[in-house]
Amino acid sequence: MGVTCTGENRELTAVITGEVDHHQAGEIMARLEEHIDRTLPRTLTVDLGGVSFMDSSGIAVLLRAWRRVGELGGRVRVVGAPPQAARVLRAAGVDRLFPLTEKKPE
Repeated sequence: MGVTCTGENRELTAVITGEVDHHQAGEIMARLEEHIDRTLPRTLTVDLGGVSFMDSSGIAVLLRAWRRVGELGGRVRVVGAPPQAARVLRAAGVDRLFPLTEKKPE
């Protein structure tokens, strides 16, 4: 599991790889919050293209990030979601809160 954040001009991109489950969620959220608090983004793009598995803990991570960025007047979008992760997110209805783009077929 890994989280790599890059950004400038209040645009933050977080690339998440590996499994996003209850074992990893705390560390992922801590890293995201650290970068959100440092960059104060207007837009947070979360790239899930490298995620191999996601459970409901991933929903919690994204909702906390969405809430924190919203407090700053910003928005969140999720890109590269593989089919399994996209199903989990859509089943929870988070696609009504922020845009969700699945990984394109290779």
